[in-house]
Amino acid sequence: METYSEIVSDKLNDLLEKIYDAEKGYQKAAENVEHTGLKNFFNRKAKERYDFGHELKAEIKAFGEEPNKGGSITGNLHRTWMDLKQYFGSNNTAAMLQEAIRGEKATIDAYREVLEDTTLPEKTKIILQKQMVYISKDVSKEILLEDLN
Repeated sequence: METYSEIVSDKLNDLLEKIYDAEKGYQKAAENVEHTGLKNFFNRKAKERYDFGHELKAEIKAFGEEPNKGGSITGNLHRTWMDLKQYFGSNNTAAMLQEAIRGEKATIDAYREVLEDTTLPEKTKIILQKQMVYISKDVSKEILLEDLN
């Protein structure tokens, strides 16, 4: 039978996997765009996701559990798709933004699902809510950037 800390750890590890995927996705997007401002934006977002990952790792360790070490197969496929869009697409900047938005919306949904658990410790809820707010703001920024493109 799973203990409470294993259940919470599993949920946080699922989010951690998505954060790893987002970090790698932003790095990939930065590699695939030529626009300096957008490249810098994607690099900042990759660093932010890296920091989110460390915050989640610390929380998982606080439950006496081991954090996952890498991203998901879905994330790898997503980055491959970004490479293909960049290679074949006529407007790779718009394609990179669209993929970033799609990925972030999926991550927000995952955060909401975990936050629905009424048994989460308050400290964990605060961390997740803060990260979800940042990610939501990023989606808004990316949509604005897409409109400018």
